[in-house]
Amino acid sequence: MKKLLIIGAHSGDFVWRAAGTIAKALEEGAQTLVVALSYGERGESGELWKEDPTRTVDSVKVIRHEQAQRAADILGTPIQFLDWGDYPMILTDQRVEQLTNLIGDFEPTVILTHSEKDPFNPDHPLAFQAVQRARLLSSGAGVPSAFKNIDPPVWYSFEPHQPELCGFVPDTFIDITSVMEKKRAAMACMGAQTYLRGYYAELASRRANHARRISGQKHIQFAEAHQSQVPRVSGSIF
Repeated sequence: MKKLLIIGAHSGDFVWRAAGTIAKALEEGAQTLVVALSYGERGESGELWKEDPTRTVDSVKVIRHEQAQRAADILGTPIQFLDWGDYPMILTDQRVEQLTNLIGDFEPTVILTHSEKDPFNPDHPLAFQAVQRARLLSSGAGVPSAFKNIDPPVWYSFEPHQPELCGFVPDTFIDITSVMEKKRAAMACMGAQTYLRGYYAELASRRANHARRISGQKHIQFAEAHQSQVPRVSGSIF
């Protein structure tokens, strides 16, 4: 069973950056799980706070939970909310352990998360660090008393909002043409960040152009780009 684990710093990250990849994986019979480390209640919910400045943090969390859950339901993926808080997100040993155990329980074959650098968002690189540590602990534990040991998952970063300034160099393009309408529907659920819908629809079209030129596969109309963090191992060069 192929298993895709998507870990986002905030509850909407999986929608913008990986909804197509998730839907495509499910279309191909894989098992998926989305993990939101926080709701993005402070730094990712500007439109909600503008609508009603008297909102409480807890009320924004409820709205963000409902929006992300609807998006996940459209894609057909389970989602877990860890509620670590954002802006700033704090990484503790207990949280690393929590994430390590989650990875061990799910046993993903592929992990998808943020890029290592992001000069515009303090939580995204921290999510990368958390995943990096948890992946190493879950796949490299030396004794049974530490953590459950699993085969090392393939590890990708999904595309950040400002790729050129984040050191993001895409080397993997996923054709999401057959599931693009699901991605649009999932994006439509994210009422706290409506301004991102057009941007990520356009980005999917632009990345498809790159994918066509790379591969010659002229049928690709929409694509998502990712960057591998570890080498792939294959039995053939082809």
